[in-house]
Amino acid sequence: MKQLHFGVDYYPEHWERERWKVDAELMQKMGIQMVRMAEFSWHKLQPREDVFEFEWLDEVISLLGSYGIYTILGTPTAAPPAWMVHKNPQILPVDREGRTRGFGGRHHDCQSNPVYREYIRKLVTKMAQHYGENPWVVGWQVDNELGNSHQELCTCASCTQHFQRWLKQKYKEADILNKAWGTAFWSQEYNDFAEVCAPRITVTGENPSAMLDWKRFCSDLIVDFTREQTKILREYTKNQFITHNYMGFADKVDYYKLGELLDIVSHDQYPGGFYLEETPHEKNHVLAATLDVVRSYKNQPFWIMEQQSGITGWEVMGRAPAPGQLSAWALQAIAHGADAIVFFRWRTCAMGTEQYWHGILPHSGNPGRRYQELKDFVSAMNPVMERLQGSMPKPQVGIVFSFEQAYAFQIQPHHKDLSYTGQVQKYYRALYQQNIPVDFVPEQGDFGKYKLLVAPLQYLMSPNLEDKYMDYVRRGGHLVLTMRTGVKDVHNLCMTDQELPGRLSELAGIEVLDYDCLRDTKVEVLFEGQKMEAFIWSDLMRLAPQTKTLAAYASEFYAGEPCITEHPYGDGICYYVGTEPGERLLEALMKQICRKASVGQVCSSDTQVECVVRQKEGERFLFAINHSNQPKSFQAPDGYSLLQGSQAGKLEAYQVQIFYKAAR
Repeated sequence: MKQLHFGVDYYPEHWERERWKVDAELMQKMGIQMVRMAEFSWHKLQPREDVFEFEWLDEVISLLGSYGIYTILGTPTAAPPAWMVHKNPQILPVDREGRTRGFGGRHHDCQSNPVYREYIRKLVTKMAQHYGENPWVVGWQVDNELGNSHQELCTCASCTQHFQRWLKQKYKEADILNKAWGTAFWSQEYNDFAEVCAPRITVTGENPSAMLDWKRFCSDLIVDFTREQTKILREYTKNQFITHNYMGFADKVDYYKLGELLDIVSHDQYPGGFYLEETPHEKNHVLAATLDVVRSYKNQPFWIMEQQSGITGWEVMGRAPAPGQLSAWALQAIAHGADAIVFFRWRTCAMGTEQYWHGILPHSGNPGRRYQELKDFVSAMNPVMERLQGSMPKPQVGIVFSFEQAYAFQIQPHHKDLSYTGQVQKYYRALYQQNIPVDFVPEQGDFGKYKLLVAPLQYLMSPNLEDKYMDYVRRGGHLVLTMRTGVKDVHNLCMTDQELPGRLSELAGIEVLDYDCLRDTKVEVLFEGQKMEAFIWSDLMRLAPQTKTLAAYASEFYAGEPCITEHPYGDGICYYVGTEPGERLLEALMKQICRKASVGQVCSSDTQVECVVRQKEGERFLFAINHSNQPKSFQAPDGYSLLQGSQAGKLEAYQVQIFYKAAR
């Protein structure tokens, strides 16, 4: 694969032909090596059912190629044109209230609809045949942000039929489905799969097992939707990669499964999104976690297909990035494993929903502050990117991440403030604050690579997963389990054969005999002689003889009872956290656990500088990132020399320094 490092998302169809050459010249001067185009251009490519017009796109690709700029083509299946919807209104999606969502945005489609699928097959085949061997086309992006607009869609007749077939393939007989779903409750038994409907709004309540399978089905549908396109592209293309632009922790589709179809995982990163309540400085750990989880989806370096390059906005807008901030955000992505950065967008659009989603160039098209900053950034980083290519962070700590656990907590969150992803990110933050790097790992992944494994909210449990956790600790691993572990089986039915956390009681050395959902209150916890706070939940436990109490409740009717425990098992240790620790408690707890697991920091956590290491055989690259608008000092570990930046250890506002060390 050709080594390309910096690009832009380009929409030539929004501008006059005369402007294209000016854009190409400015891109070349900036050091841009590639563009992504056409992911929303269906009508331009197919203005009528039997008419395909590729000439305009041929012209742009050829023009950019004459300036040494390559193209990534998007299949424009996120934006079916009006003529198609007018002729085939059945392709529009239907929400859970039975309302048909209309034309006028994007993703106004039912991804199971056979008529829509046939239109897609024809278009993607035509595009692949036309561009599959074009020397200036290096890759393809399938669709755009799959699942972004489909959270409660689609529940139409086509989706219902596909769901029924999916269930029949999984369960074979209706009686087996009835047992798996617990349909004896409220007389919900089915005599035939044809009686099962897509989940519309009910009078009251929903079957949690049925809803979990619906979410699994929706994920599988998106994977199948993608597979159909990738199969066509692989048939007709030559030496061109296939990717899709993910959205971090978004969970409509299981990104691990989707990644099996792709050569490269890509991601869209907007630290200053107008839709976010926190300022970027308050959520640096979330930005870092998002990049780390994207890296985990294929366990390899990834691309950023949309990197923020200006003010974000639709109806309302976010803050303007300060000087240096765009570069710092891009370097954070590189530090966490990105081998390429594509900035969104080249020029701020003058029309449509995203008129205020600003690009490198303003509406006027005249280069300004953002263009110059990113031009300097690209120039400085291109030679460094050559050296970084293929290197990866290699953490000693893994956090288990599961889309199915997230689905289960969406269905029954227990507490209004409890979310699976939120818990995962809180544990991540406690490690991030100490400059301890983290991998995310799927339940089917390799646990043995990590000295410490953190597994929050392991709500759905299977015998295979129990075996994996027990084997990991038995072999010397340190494992953190939390409240709400081992509550349900894989069908989302409560376990009934023993006290929580079920068979893992042997591993954790505890039994949960009762619990308290902390509605609109908190609980005090005594840890290391200090009173701290915890929230959301309290497990009330009975301890096995060898189990040690690390923290105890200090308020409520269970004051003095164990809250956090430690239990030796084989050659390792299992920790059980029976509550949601407050930030201070969680940071102190994870410091203690990391010491016991011999997990080291990349650099001191006192620097208030994010430190990340990428490495490959014989080389290590240390990134020191100042996310604040104030100067910071930083002491690189022994053996590192400054590779990028000036005045080693003195970081100005939003500055990033890169250090190099030859690995032994």
